[in-house]
Amino acid sequence: MTITQSNIRDLCTDAVFDRGQNYYSEGKVHERRRVDDIITATVEGSRLYDVTLSLAESDFEPSCTCPYDGAGECKHVVAVLLSLIDELPEDEGERLDTVFESIDTSELQAFVREELARDDAMLDRFFATFDATSGKSHEAYRDDVSQLFDEHTREYPVVIDAIDFSRFTDLGERYQDRGRYRQAAAVYRGLVAGIDDNIELVDGAYDHYARVFREGLDAYVECVTAADLSLSEYEAYEQFLVKRIESGSQIHREQFERALSSLQATIEE
Repeated sequence: MTITQSNIRDLCTDAVFDRGQNYYSEGKVHERRRVDDIITATVEGSRLYDVTLSLAESDFEPSCTCPYDGAGECKHVVAVLLSLIDELPEDEGERLDTVFESIDTSELQAFVREELARDDAMLDRFFATFDATSGKSHEAYRDDVSQLFDEHTREYPVVIDAIDFSRFTDLGERYQDRGRYRQAAAVYRGLVAGIDDNIELVDGAYDHYARVFREGLDAYVECVTAADLSLSEYEAYEQFLVKRIESGSQIHREQFERALSSLQATIEE
């Protein structure tokens, strides 16, 4: 990807570009790192936000942990892109290659094992990439989502900021990319159910939760449609939507009805 001010302007609104430019000029972009085409950085806003993007033309798709839900990219992504115009971070990919060539395999496995044991999200991604067996159940993912809500209400009875659900969306996409639609559907079902169960706790960043819920629900329908399901399997996936319409949060009822209608129409085709 060629990074110029003109290209960056095409990715966002004028107002967002101006805010991102201010963030960059004020030195709010920190900890830039690069491995091959992947750039990561931290941007100082109302809190610290993590930005990830790829310089590969076909895989740019930047992500940010902020709750922005407007048109185009957010100001944090813009600030990071502006910081890349004059100078890219040193590529640490070759350094990694050198280490990989010299490291003992057993030592590498021991290191990876210890790091995975300390990071649930990374462990899930590891299994999604290298383990052909079934992943966690949708109930387990739902409980993981509920735990995030619990963590955000320990000091205050409601959630006023945007919880970062990217560990679930990234994992679901990883399964989808590998054609493992049942596992991906379990991730999205757990995400959607977890948000639905806890939505009454939300008292801020409403657009963020609405977007994550809507996109997760759409991805669930997409995965169920793409999977090669038996009739009984399909009915179980459909019943999830039916039961949520009947007993889930009133806030999401129309969304569940829309998803059910979309799923049934697609299957009938």
